[in-house]
Amino acid sequence: GKAARRVAAGASAAIAVLAFLSLALLAQTWAPTVASGPSGASKASLPVEPYDPERLAALRAEGRAVFLNMTAAWCITCLVNERVALSSQKIGDAFDRRGVVYMKGDWTNRDGSIAALLESFGRNGVPLYALYPADGGDPQVLPQLLTEALVLDALRKLPVSPRTLSHGSERSPS
Repeated sequence: GKAARRVAAGASAAIAVLAFLSLALLAQTWAPTVASGPSGASKASLPVEPYDPERLAALRAEGRAVFLNMTAAWCITCLVNERVALSSQKIGDAFDRRGVVYMKGDWTNRDGSIAALLESFGRNGVPLYALYPADGGDPQVLPQLLTEALVLDALRKLPVSPRTLSHGSERSPS
């Protein structure tokens, strides 16, 4: 009946998404690595804070912008997004310039505080990417399939607070 068709359509869509993500992951794996600097490392490692509801509330109270990444070890989409959209030097620099704290929640073992957070966004699974502005406004939920350009665009649209300006590199008087 109708339910069976919906399930079949959902399964087909899921298979298509997994096939796309597998190809994207293979393309990333096989692509020649571009060396950046003498070490040859091409990946920047963002400083990551583990998700904690109290820490998130404290950062927001301090007027800090927070990028929240809810992920799980078994989530292929999450792993691809981290590799494709969240691991470049450009992203690291943009987070640093904006004073954005990168917070990551691991839902691999179905943590209750993460389940509650997901539910607050109307979700029952990962990935979930939310960008909390420094001004205490509502978080922007990013799509489940990320690109570097999409993340950079979201960061660019953050309201600039005095704290953000003072957090970046020291500016010399002109």
